[in-house]
Amino acid sequence: MIYIIDHQDSFTWNVVHQFSKFDKVYCSNYFNINKKKLDQSTTIVLSPGPGSPKDYPLTSKIYKKYKGRKKIIGICLGYQQILFNEKGKIVQQKNIFHGYQSKVKVTKESKLFKKNKIFKVGRYHSLKLYEPYKSNSIKITMRCAKSNIPMAIENKEINVYGFQFHPESFLTENGNFIIKKILSS
Repeated sequence: MIYIIDHQDSFTWNVVHQFSKFDKVYCSNYFNINKKKLDQSTTIVLSPGPGSPKDYPLTSKIYKKYKGRKKIIGICLGYQQILFNEKGKIVQQKNIFHGYQSKVKVTKESKLFKKNKIFKVGRYHSLKLYEPYKSNSIKITMRCAKSNIPMAIENKEINVYGFQFHPESFLTENGNFIIKKILSS
């Protein structure tokens, strides 16, 4: 079962719909976690949402508790939440990308996707990872082809994955492929 933590975002039910194609899904608000179902899940998805990672301390506790024990996937705010908990600094970016399609390029760090593969993705964010970012465990695996901003992370050994973009968006051409690849890894 996939447990989706909803950060009260309008995209969350699109995320639920996408992930329901691959497994049973349970979704609850971040402030109303069903601990029994969370323990039963095999995958935890941290949804998009407003604000910044520091606004969601309960989600940080969940990430720290289950990291390395369950597959964790972060989308937009969820991606930033993972990086925030892995000592990344999340900052306001110069340009705001809401409803914007970009090309992202897979880096040599990815264990799941072919190096230099290009994906067209939907972006809805005003925050980004501040660089330089150094981590022994989290690798940046996709970058914006135009600006070089980090757009995806992964660590296959501890089953942590994240996307600054929205794989469930109609602007993301291969969203189902991306999610299926992670869920089957």
